[in-house]
Amino acid sequence: MNIYEALRQVPHKKRLYFCWKHGINWDQTKPSKTEEEFLKSIGNQTLNGFLKWEKTEDYRRLTAIYLDMRFDNDLEEIYESLSKKAREGDEKSIKLLLQLGKDIKEYAKDAAKEFEAADDDEDDDLQL
Repeated sequence: MNIYEALRQVPHKKRLYFCWKHGINWDQTKPSKTEEEFLKSIGNQTLNGFLKWEKTEDYRRLTAIYLDMRFDNDLEEIYESLSKKAREGDEKSIKLLLQLGKDIKEYAKDAAKEFEAADDDEDDDLQL
C-alpha cells in the first residue's frame, strides 16, 4: 500500500492536514500554504484536533507508510550517487554498489513473483 491509497481511508480534513504537514501536494505548481491559510481553507480555528490525532496509532501508521515512500526515493538517489562514485573507481563504493545491486535484484525477483501471482488471480477463467 502506498501513501495515496492509505490516505483514501482517512477522513477528508485529516487527509488534508497530513498532506499539508508533510508537503504532499497534488499540484506542485502551487506554493505551500501557511498554517493560517491551511486553517482558513478547511474552516478550522486551531490545529488542536490534528495535534491530538498525531498521537494516535492511525497517524503513526500513515507516517510509517509515508517514510517508507520517502526511503524509496532516497534509495534511488543513493544508488545514483554510489553508481557514479563506483564508476570513478572508489573501492568502497564498488563494494557497496555490488551489495546494493544484489539486494535490489532479490527484491525485484520477489516483486515480479507478486505481479505474476496478481495476474494469475485475475485470469482464473471464472464465468459470472
